[in-house]
Amino acid sequence: MIPVVTPAEMAEIDANSDEPVDVLVGRAGAAVARAAVDEMGGVYGRRVVVLAGPGSNGADGRVAAERLEQRGVRTSVVDALNAPEELPAADLLVDAAFGTGLRRPYVAPPASSPVLAVDLPSGLDGLTGESIGTPLPAVRTVTFAALKPGLLLGGGPTLAGRVEVADIGLDVSGASAFLVEDGDISNLVPSRQPDAHKWESACWVVAGSPGMEGAAHLAASAAQRAGAGYVRLSIPGGTAAGAPVEVVGHFADVTLDGISGDMERFASLVVGPGLGTNSDTWSGVRRLVSAATIPVVLDGDGLNAIAGEQPWPIRAAPLVLTPHDGEYERLTGSRPRPDRLGAARDLARSSGAIVLLKGPTTVVAAPDGQVRLVTVGDSRLATAGTGDVLAGILGAFLARGAEPLDAAAAAAHVHGRLAAACPGTGVVAGDLATHLVEVLVGLGVDPAEGRSL
Repeated sequence: MIPVVTPAEMAEIDANSDEPVDVLVGRAGAAVARAAVDEMGGVYGRRVVVLAGPGSNGADGRVAAERLEQRGVRTSVVDALNAPEELPAADLLVDAAFGTGLRRPYVAPPASSPVLAVDLPSGLDGLTGESIGTPLPAVRTVTFAALKPGLLLGGGPTLAGRVEVADIGLDVSGASAFLVEDGDISNLVPSRQPDAHKWESACWVVAGSPGMEGAAHLAASAAQRAGAGYVRLSIPGGTAAGAPVEVVGHFADVTLDGISGDMERFASLVVGPGLGTNSDTWSGVRRLVSAATIPVVLDGDGLNAIAGEQPWPIRAAPLVLTPHDGEYERLTGSRPRPDRLGAARDLARSSGAIVLLKGPTTVVAAPDGQVRLVTVGDSRLATAGTGDVLAGILGAFLARGAEPLDAAAAAAHVHGRLAAACPGTGVVAGDLATHLVEVLVGLGVDPAEGRSL
């Protein structure tokens, strides 16, 4: 996982570093120069313009200019505070005008050259990904020591282009936020052992309602494909028609008395997709969440059931909340603020639950402030029912024994990778579970073939 550090945290890391400032600037400038040469494909006959500001970002750019000059690149430095109305044409423009310390809007002069940004595009808020003025879109960004949230949130991914993290000797070992990568998933989700039996990873899905059985079927099917050894599906007032044939249907009311009897046999519980708005059902959900002795995923109407219920349910078992922005507002009274890491952390801290805040970049936060970010996936996942699939995957990962924060981060990442596994457009939620096995095998979570006992 790649560390993600806020601008305020980065300033503190800079201030506490034992390395002299000129040494850090030298390393940063050298990293920018290397990226510039790589981006241009060489140095012969190349011309670079460096837009340099008055602070440390500008100092990095000026060192990069010196390094490029030494390698034979024709280089000119333009003062960002006295820039011409239009920057001269070049093979590459290095944007070193302003970094994370920018506090007022910055309007970048027009440029016709490809842009390499230093730390982050000037005018991009390093915390939120919002624009402060009019940044120049970059084809590539070299950032230092750790990713900044603004490179992953809001307009950041579009403005930053390809992002690389350059190690300049700063200690980011205390980071509490990390970007999840493909190679992390096999370490987050336990593999099923050769001698495993179905009850060791049993998942109970309480979902659906008359007319909304499809949500329950999607969640249950995803839980099966994601490795739950046994799935029980309870649809209050619903029918078994259309349910995956492998699930064990148990159509009881969602009340503590109705489903708690066998709970000790299960390793996780998914509650909420398509449950509807029946007040009796919601009361049952609240009692269930409070009394559950196993990890619970609360999704969809399950979240609506506890909205406005303060204080939060007191329980001994882990709870994972999976809100989109509208559900977050119902839970807290306000939409998530642009600082989405802070928003997810606040809800996790106040509720005592793991919070999976959905969005183009998904933010997963724990009550202790630990955060995992997931950036995979695309707009094909913005269709009805895909959240039900995510809930089922998460329930399966919890049933397999993953820690709640790990399970939520891994489920969001796998869910995102399912979009790439589905060819073309017109993807519907039902397509996703059919690709789960190949995605899990590709990520190293499960073997391509069964293992002999």
